[in-house]
Amino acid sequence: MTESIEARAGEFAVTFKKITDEVGKFIVGQHDIIENVLIAVCCGGHVLLEGVPGLGKTALVNTLAEALDLKFSRIQFTPDLLPSDVVGTQVLQESEGHRGLKFQPGPVFCNILLADEINRATPKTQAALLETMQEKRVTVANETHPIGLPFFVLATQNPIENDGTYPLPEAQLDRFFFKLTVELPNHDDFAEILNRTGGNTLPKIGAVANGDDIIKLGETLREIPIASEIQDHLVRVVRNTHPQNEKAPLKVKTYVRHGASPRAAQAMLSAARVRALLDGRFHVAREDVDAVAVPAMRHRLILSFEGEAEGISPDELIKSAIKSAY
Repeated sequence: MTESIEARAGEFAVTFKKITDEVGKFIVGQHDIIENVLIAVCCGGHVLLEGVPGLGKTALVNTLAEALDLKFSRIQFTPDLLPSDVVGTQVLQESEGHRGLKFQPGPVFCNILLADEINRATPKTQAALLETMQEKRVTVANETHPIGLPFFVLATQNPIENDGTYPLPEAQLDRFFFKLTVELPNHDDFAEILNRTGGNTLPKIGAVANGDDIIKLGETLREIPIASEIQDHLVRVVRNTHPQNEKAPLKVKTYVRHGASPRAAQAMLSAARVRALLDGRFHVAREDVDAVAVPAMRHRLILSFEGEAEGISPDELIKSAIKSAY
């Protein structure tokens, strides 16, 4: 590996730490969540944050937006939200005696989009994000409008409330790089949250990186090699989530209807490269692949009737797929 790439790898770790440290000035604990969100951002991916209300999901996204010098938009998803409220619409304008339709961009034209409570919008509105998330563009009235890079969607949803919600379709879930579960903070973190937010002043967050930095981080990580045997291990892990695969564990064959997609393998490869760089290595190890498998695939498994009925955790099934890959 050339010295220039080694230098860029060092810059990657420094920039990554600057961003996580800045976010950590306000967000208490949640170190794994912060790291995984930023891993997805470096890879140009979208993140689905799931957790009960009040755990700081929205605050995390807001704080990350402040730490990055990027254009930020927030959409509060509700049942009456329309696709045009998300992507924009054609408006009638009059200029110098001439009338014509002009595209009015929606809030999706940004770098960081917070889709708050995304599962509260109707399927039609949810689908308005599909092209944006995959192609980084919007099509309205047969005209295509590109969205500037970098662009990523950070969406939140509440897993315990079903009334007035519309579960995301599998095709849209597959567009999310990671699904992260935000847990209740421990006792010490609870106390620190009160210390930081209970006074007259809040920690100030400054911009420590910009869009060019994020794009450069993505270019750097794609140059990190992966040995053929490690890539084979990654493929085995993903294929072991498919019940029709003869080497899949019994739990997968019993409780899974459809396994993870090739897009999951792409996400795992990118995220594993980031973990290698953060560990000061210039190669991907099996441990890197295993560490990112759960957040990359937990939302991509479709359980069978038996799996749904018995409340089987996708995380448990993925761990068994990892074990059987060795």
